[in-house]
Amino acid sequence: MRAAVLGAGSWGTAYAKVLADAGCEVALWARRPELAAAMNARRENGDYLPGVGLPDRLTATPDHEEALAGADLVILAVPAQTMRANLRHWAGALGDDATLVSLAKGVELGTHKRMTEVIIEVTGVPADRVAVVSGPNLAKEIASEQPAATVVAATDLARAELLQRASTTSYLRVYTNTDVVGVELGGAVKNVIALACGMAEGMGFGDNTKASLMTRGLAETARLGVSLGADPMTFAGLAGIGDLVATCTSPLSRNRTFGERLGRGETLEQAIAHTRQTAEGVKSCLSILELAAAAGVEMPITEQVVQVCHEGIAPSVAMKYLMRREPKPEHRS
Repeated sequence: MRAAVLGAGSWGTAYAKVLADAGCEVALWARRPELAAAMNARRENGDYLPGVGLPDRLTATPDHEEALAGADLVILAVPAQTMRANLRHWAGALGDDATLVSLAKGVELGTHKRMTEVIIEVTGVPADRVAVVSGPNLAKEIASEQPAATVVAATDLARAELLQRASTTSYLRVYTNTDVVGVELGGAVKNVIALACGMAEGMGFGDNTKASLMTRGLAETARLGVSLGADPMTFAGLAGIGDLVATCTSPLSRNRTFGERLGRGETLEQAIAHTRQTAEGVKSCLSILELAAAAGVEMPITEQVVQVCHEGIAPSVAMKYLMRREPKPEHRS
């Protein structure tokens, strides 16, 4: 099987390695020609995953048409807010029956669309050709071949199983799901909750605080998901609580570390300047909150993350607001 991975950041590179280790021939598209050349010459992505060797089945290229030629699987590993623009550029080179797979974890600003919805809208492919990968996907750990599990979701179970076979290795166990809505929302909202947990860490709060944020954050995620047709059990799995725990607790999590900077008193601009890679939750929190408002769903933690990131409210003030909200029964609040 031939796979094209479009995006040579840490997760795109790690997933390209997974596919190659599973037996696929992989073309990894890098936006910068010098990065593609360096990966081919040195057999590692020194910019994003230094020290991790790249398999022989993996070749890097700055030419998207070369990467996409004959690809059975097209893995879209670009930030959520750039997905639409990139797809417009790539759409003409996609194969007639290629499975399109999103690795992005976000909701588009302005349209409030999930990434699979953006893919379908831009490319015109039927929904059953589109899949998503989500779960506890800390790139450095997976690239280092530490045992992990993830989930692939598609409305067409046969395509999900195809992707499962193409990306199962001795170190990555892959599960299938047909709940695309739930899997995507779990991956998007957990970034917002990780920002909140990072802020709590930056303010010096302990594990009770972070556990409370994670648990109530999961409740927010599930409420939104169910209102949009997701299976509530999805949020008890890898794409729900699994991804949430990893992203909210690991120092490898971009969103958690970004939130920690905010909690220590840095401005949004200062935190962005210190962060090399995209913290998806910073932008997606806006579109997620608007999506929730349209669905009539309360998301108080998400609301306060928006206040901190985009309205200049101090994290300490946001925390006080959350603590002073009117108490409600746990299953409703």
